[in-house]
Amino acid sequence: MSIVTSVLYGLANLLHPRMLWLMIWPMLVALVAWGAVALAFWSRLALRLAELMRHWLEPAAGFVRLDFGDATLIAAHVVLFLLFVPLVYITALFILGIFGMQKMVDHVAARSFPALERRHGGGAAGSAWNGFVALAGMVAMFVVSLPLWFLPPLWPLIPLVILAWANQRLLRYDALAEHADAEEMARLFSSKRAGIHVLGLLLALAAYVPFIGFIAPVVFSLAFIRYLLGALQDARQPRH
Repeated sequence: MSIVTSVLYGLANLLHPRMLWLMIWPMLVALVAWGAVALAFWSRLALRLAELMRHWLEPAAGFVRLDFGDATLIAAHVVLFLLFVPLVYITALFILGIFGMQKMVDHVAARSFPALERRHGGGAAGSAWNGFVALAGMVAMFVVSLPLWFLPPLWPLIPLVILAWANQRLLRYDALAEHADAEEMARLFSSKRAGIHVLGLLLALAAYVPFIGFIAPVVFSLAFIRYLLGALQDARQPRH
C-alpha cells in the first residue's frame, strides 16, 4: 500500500456521513477554543514578541540606526500565526484520537480488511501514554529549537519538523492498536518508519493550506489506518 494510495483512500472515504461528522466537530471545537485565546491575548503577545525582537536586533545592528518597529511587529504576527495553526489542528487530532479514532479504524477494517484478525496489542492506557509522549516530545523539541527562531528563514521549517514527528507519533499507535499485537506494532513502526514520517510531514504541510487544513486530520487519520493495516496484512501473509 503506497502513501499516495492511502491519502487518496482517506479523501474518498471523507464523504461517508460518519467521517464528515468527525471532520467537522473536532476542528470546530479546536478553532473555537484557540480562537477565544487568540482574541484575548493575540495583540498583547504580538507587541511583547515584537519588543523582544527589537531588543535582539538593535544591538546586532551596532552603530547603524534602524527602525525595527514595523518589521518586528509584522514578524511577531507571522510567528504567532505559525504557532496558532498547529495548535488548532493538533488539538483537533487529540480530540479525534479520543472520540473518533476507533470509529475510523472500524470503518477502514470493515471496508478493506474484514478478515484481518484483531490481536489487541494496545488499549486505552497505551493510547493515553502515547498521547502524553507526543505532547511532551513536542514541547521538548520546541524548547530545544528556540535558538533557531533567531533565524527567520527557519520559521516555516521548525514547526513543520516538530509537527511531522508529532503527527506520526499520535496516529500510528491508534491505527494499529486494535489489530496488531505488541511485537507486530514495534516491527511495523520500525520497518515503515519512512512512510509514516512522510505521512506526518504531509499532514503538517496540509494544515497550513486553506480548507485542506480543515479536512486534513480526518483524511490523514484514515490514510494512516489504511497504510498501516495494509502493511500489517502484508506482514501476516505466509512466506513461500
